[in-house]
Amino acid sequence: MTQLRIADVKQLNALALAYMGDAVLEQRVREHLLLNGRAKPNRLHKEATNYVSAKAQSMVVHRLIEEQYLTEEEVAVFKRGRNAKSGSVPKNTDVQTYRNSSGFEAVLGSLYLTKQYERVNEIIDYAITIVEQSKGAS
Repeated sequence: MTQLRIADVKQLNALALAYMGDAVLEQRVREHLLLNGRAKPNRLHKEATNYVSAKAQSMVVHRLIEEQYLTEEEVAVFKRGRNAKSGSVPKNTDVQTYRNSSGFEAVLGSLYLTKQYERVNEIIDYAITIVEQSKGAS
């Protein structure tokens, strides 16, 4: 397997970064749910959706940007991902929400592929906290 260099990662299509970020987020959310015993096996998928849906990701990334939690470079990757044309939008969300979630996933994918695992984990941990706070508020 060839090793991707940081320069190569920066050249990747933003939607490719989002593809990776989606997988990283999904895995961490599943781990979180299982390790915290918060969902029965038959409800795991439904519970995970609360964290990984486009709506949840859009809400999270707005808060991260509002709080200036993301670095300038991370915001730049977010914008690349948000502005990338995917050609399709899932039927259960609007275009802007979907684009924001793609931007968030691109940030996670970029950090993961450049081996910045600690930062990926910080962002995902905070994203989980934000989602859980929003669920408690409703």
